[in-house]
Amino acid sequence: MSAREKILADIRAALGDVPAAELPEQVPVPSDYLRSHAGADVPGLFAERVADYRARVVRVSAAEAAAAIAALLAEREVRELLVPPGFPEELLPQGPWHRLGDEPPLAVDALERADGVLTTAALGIAVTGTVVLDAGPGQGRRALTLLPDYHLCVVREDQIVGDVPEALARLDPSRPLTFVSGPSATSDIELDRVEGVHGPRTLHVLVVADSPASELT
Repeated sequence: MSAREKILADIRAALGDVPAAELPEQVPVPSDYLRSHAGADVPGLFAERVADYRARVVRVSAAEAAAAIAALLAEREVRELLVPPGFPEELLPQGPWHRLGDEPPLAVDALERADGVLTTAALGIAVTGTVVLDAGPGQGRRALTLLPDYHLCVVREDQIVGDVPEALARLDPSRPLTFVSGPSATSDIELDRVEGVHGPRTLHVLVVADSPASELT
């Protein structure tokens, strides 16, 4: 008996007690599983897990957000700043940088020359330390966050969910979803880590809430 024949035989044996007229949608599937492993402090866990991926996390109150963005951009010496359409104007500080829009869409070489991109996010996932982008207002098309070497992402605490099932329930599957867990990184056959191959080499995440500022690096 070939491997294919054995697999098919096993399937037929497993289905032996299933009525011929039964359809899959007629059989209920239990979904009472635990939907989150995050615990009580969801924003705190999110900040911890994002930092574990070698991203820098800064937590500030809403009143401190614009100043924190200015400080992070100044620290990186950003001069050409890519800002997708729909980014909240009240969060965009004045500074020595030139703001690049994407209407009409910028060419690839212009995106590559940008010193960084400043975006919002669709949501964050605490357990996995993931930022999710869906090309919504303030996020822009996918290329905007893949080509620049630096990404500063603003996430509000009320956008952070505990775990993946909660995230999937809130996301629109018809939108172009990008799950970002830390800066872009890969390893070769010798397990040497290389950053910046598939996206930004440096990721900073600003978590905004009405709470005192703190930092995890």
